Amino acid sequence: MATLLRGEAPVILQPAGHDQYAGAYCPPGVPFAEVRRGPFDGKQDIVVRPDADGGLPQHMTFGGGAVVYEYDGRDKKQRAVYRYAPRLSPSHQAVMDGVAEVYREHALNQAKEQGR
Repeated sequence: MATLLRGEAPVILQPAGHDQYAGAYCPPGVPFAEVRRGPFDGKQDIVVRPDADGGLPQHMTFGGGAVVYEYDGRDKKQRAVYRYAPRLSPSHQAVMDGVAEVYREHALNQAKEQGR
């Protein structure tokens, strides 16, 4: 866990909840559950500094703004929970297209094995 300075809040990054993934891009052949997964899910060695009014920022970005996580309250340990926001993440479609390619390759390999 990161060392906290006065006023900072510990953060945990989580998969998207319904509010974040509803209507997000999902290519054919990919289970919609894959849309929820963010590249930094589970990361908890970061902190956030509250705004002047004491509120936490609504979004955290990573990868030069390519990946966005959205504030979703606090958990039982009083950590700030940020959930992956696929609709707001510019890299989401490219990542999902890559996931679709992996699913296609897997299906093709299984079909070849069954055809033996």
